[in-house]
Amino acid sequence: MAIQAAFVVPHPPLIVPEIGKGKERAIQKTIDAYRQVAGRIGELQPETIVVISSHQVMYANYFHISPGGEARGTFEKFQAGQIGFEASYDTEFVELLCALAWEKRLPAGTEGETDKQLDHGTMVPLYFIGKCWTECRLVRIGMSGLSLMKHYELGQCIKEAADLLGRKAVVVASGDLSHKLRAEGPGGFRKEGPEYDSRMMYVLGNGNFGELLDFPEELCNKAGECGHRAITMMAGALDRTGVAARRLSYEGPFGIGYGVCEYLVRGEDAKRDFKERHEEKERERIRSQIEKQDAYVALARKAVEEYVRTGRTLKAPSGLPKELYSRRAGAFVSINENGSLRGCIGTIQPGGESLAEEIIQNAVSAASRDPRFPPVESEELDRLTITVDVLGEVERISSPEELDVKRYGVIVSSGNSRGLLLPNLAGVDTVPEQIAIARRKAGIDEREEVQLERFEVERHF
Repeated sequence: MAIQAAFVVPHPPLIVPEIGKGKERAIQKTIDAYRQVAGRIGELQPETIVVISSHQVMYANYFHISPGGEARGTFEKFQAGQIGFEASYDTEFVELLCALAWEKRLPAGTEGETDKQLDHGTMVPLYFIGKCWTECRLVRIGMSGLSLMKHYELGQCIKEAADLLGRKAVVVASGDLSHKLRAEGPGGFRKEGPEYDSRMMYVLGNGNFGELLDFPEELCNKAGECGHRAITMMAGALDRTGVAARRLSYEGPFGIGYGVCEYLVRGEDAKRDFKERHEEKERERIRSQIEKQDAYVALARKAVEEYVRTGRTLKAPSGLPKELYSRRAGAFVSINENGSLRGCIGTIQPGGESLAEEIIQNAVSAASRDPRFPPVESEELDRLTITVDVLGEVERISSPEELDVKRYGVIVSSGNSRGLLLPNLAGVDTVPEQIAIARRKAGIDEREEVQLERFEVERHF
């Protein structure tokens, strides 16, 4: 097998002595583990190192792979500009990786580069690796806002590219864990921080990569993690691969979790088909949901399936509850896949002649016209979770104190800009968070005065 090993590492610039100036001694275990990783890579002598960095260029619905023949960078941002790096990219590997991603309809490529400089998520690993091995080329990949499964699938493409090229390679997932471990830390404290790190280090220490796909987005968001997607992509590069997993260290004295793990390849292992196992589990869960779904969600699902399979918009069928024909109301249809949002479109005021028509039109739009995502494809249909929110009357309010994040959705307005957020969303726990997200959706600066409105919803599963 072309991929020889993979590693999970953090990237605090502090561990570089010229930056830490003695403070790095507080995380000496992390430094010692990093040196073990570098030494191992020196023993393996790979031709290519694939670094997946959470500080590389990142887009919501696209994976950026660094283009060109070479790149440079320094630690100037960290008052150590004298430490510089030069890296030659493995252009053949990058070209093949982009082609494989395209074949699998993964949005990945070399377009959209906004900064040619190496990021610190790449340079910190290179600082240590460079002391043991330099005769290799680099492939640098960023993350995206797409689902964990899409990150795993791009990891599978990394493996396939290495195999097709016969390239001796190692994969480095560069990312910290929770940023919410201590009140005095940069992200403050939330109980989800230690919970996330404990669960994550158990999974990583045992090489149970399938469980990476089971982490709820809500837990990841509340923990303020940095590297979950990078690590999941690394796991995809070890798909169907036997590994000797070893936890080298874990520390979090500054309020940020730093974990270091090693995975040495031990040949093929068809039982480690984590993608297929996860998707079958998801299909079974969704089959169970479909058996219990009400008429509103069944209508939305039918509309999505009809449009995706035939390109036609469903006509309101007979046999629906009477209120779907007689009532008019705004409605939102939300589509999720593998625990991540896949599309959400709605109307505040009714546009159709009936609620049934409103749901059908918004279901089609959520599946095909949400600008944040590519259109839903037929092979995804049995992995989709759908919810329908029917909006009640919208009323103006004079103060955020009149909001309740669980009960009321919010609309913020300034001039012609208007942003809406539904109530009772996972990961949104406070009214200030709710308003801030609605502002961002509308492109309204946090300093601008806004008019607030609230509404209740009927949520259908």
